[in-house]
Amino acid sequence: MELTEPAVGIAAEPAVDIADVLDARRLLDGVAEVTPMQEAGWLSRQVGGRVLLKCENLQRTGSFKIRGAYTRLARMDPEVRAAGVVAASAGNHAQGVALAARMMGVKAVIFMPEGAPIPKEQATRGYGAEVRFAGATVTEALEEAEAYAEASGATLIHPYDHADIVSGQGTCGLEILEQCPDVRTVVVPTGGGGLLAGIATAVQARAPQARVIGVQAKGAAAYPLSLEEGRPVPLAQMSTMADGIAIASPGRIPFATISRRVDSIVTVSEESLSAALLMLLERGKVMVEPAGAVGVAALLDGELDVEFPAVVVLSGGNIDPLLLTRVLRHGLASAGRYVYLRARIADVPGGLVGFLEEVARLAVNVIDLDHERVSSSLGIDEVEVRLQAETRGLDHAERVLGALRSRGYTVAYDGPPSQ
Repeated sequence: MELTEPAVGIAAEPAVDIADVLDARRLLDGVAEVTPMQEAGWLSRQVGGRVLLKCENLQRTGSFKIRGAYTRLARMDPEVRAAGVVAASAGNHAQGVALAARMMGVKAVIFMPEGAPIPKEQATRGYGAEVRFAGATVTEALEEAEAYAEASGATLIHPYDHADIVSGQGTCGLEILEQCPDVRTVVVPTGGGGLLAGIATAVQARAPQARVIGVQAKGAAAYPLSLEEGRPVPLAQMSTMADGIAIASPGRIPFATISRRVDSIVTVSEESLSAALLMLLERGKVMVEPAGAVGVAALLDGELDVEFPAVVVLSGGNIDPLLLTRVLRHGLASAGRYVYLRARIADVPGGLVGFLEEVARLAVNVIDLDHERVSSSLGIDEVEVRLQAETRGLDHAERVLGALRSRGYTVAYDGPPSQ
């Protein structure tokens, strides 16, 4: 995990204040859910202090995005709104805009990157929006949405770079302070920065003693460099499973707020993210998407400077089942519970049976197995056996390796199997 302290006195003044957030809450009354705050005893015990989870994965449309989207549409001039709206999103903002537009009887066109999760696409269509695919990233889809707005007269509803969006997302911060009045640290998933900026605005105004920390996926972390430079700096490339926060450049408006109101930005690896998702499912009985789990990943890394009680925002729960399968396998591998072993055994009758009997005695469950006989690295009387197997954790996996080697087998652990 890497930490970046925001530069002070460089970016423009924040465009949103607490009055804007309070007005957004009035607009959202009866629209957005007051999502629950859940005690996370399992996580508290692991990190040594009280931790609570703000469950925005249980918000309408499955993420916090309805807060900003509805606020933006509600504050538009009715005549302008009647001309329709357009947005670009990997899925969560798309659903928020689609639902808000349906509630107001407005046409919505949503541009999604190619390869956007199928459940998010289907949900967006289900809310009544027209979906079009464009580009490989949200940034490229946003360019197409901007071009459509220019040509059609529809209003672009930016996913994070607008004061109304930030104001709406800030209502989550008001709820956090009401549900946990003594909160000392708020940990927030961060992509373009709308949610982080909104929550930081509410917290600074109502509980200035509390720290606000943003978390990004290391493979899509635009904020650390941008904060060092004092301006939004786009990334040349991104690679992360957390599609909901895979944003190439900070928004100008949230960046100004984050520069002044956020205590630090940290990044987490894909391995930490997988482990966090697994822990949330196993221990917390909570299903979130990868972007929604980055705050828990940062806590589990153990390097975060946290004062307790701490609130971690679970920003969304819209995960593609296929991605969930891959993420869980990756998480199990990171935890040492799903391993890929390579062993050399004698190429003689009974050689494989003997090896598998040893494996069984070590309480390892074999999922799949194959052989390699043709290799320049093998002896003429050797065969390489490749096992995908389940163990009880890292300690058990290490004991298995040691035991097999003590029995004369040449064995190696290659980590997670290829997907």
